[in-house]
Amino acid sequence: MISADPERVIAIARFWLGTPYHDQASLRGVGCDCLGLARGVWREVVGPEPFPIPPYSRDWGETGPREVLVEGARRMMIEVSPADAGPGALVLFRMKPRAIAKHVGILTEPGTFLHAYERLGVIEEPLTNAWRRRIAFAFLFPQR
Repeated sequence: MISADPERVIAIARFWLGTPYHDQASLRGVGCDCLGLARGVWREVVGPEPFPIPPYSRDWGETGPREVLVEGARRMMIEVSPADAGPGALVLFRMKPRAIAKHVGILTEPGTFLHAYERLGVIEEPLTNAWRRRIAFAFLFPQR
């Protein structure tokens, strides 16, 4: 599988800036959550979503035996080491120790990322050490 052009991924992701936060939505300019942002970028970079996304909880502290978000990403994306993830990569964050990965963002520069955040919507912000240490997995979008 060949990865999509990172500059194209970033440009498309930035079109989503300012989209209001809306749980489980994925409509640019109307509303999305972090996964909805990733789904919207997927549709524009790769094409139709390969499977429907079942309802999910908003609990960042959720624990369990399965990394459902990771399993889904592995089915359709190119996994890379978080240490090797560069601009254009989708990163999955483990927001609390021992919790499953439940938040996603897209790296835009070596020190910034874009994500949908409750009350703020889609924003681009510095990838601080607090965010960086929470990255658990990283993936590249495949080429169309």
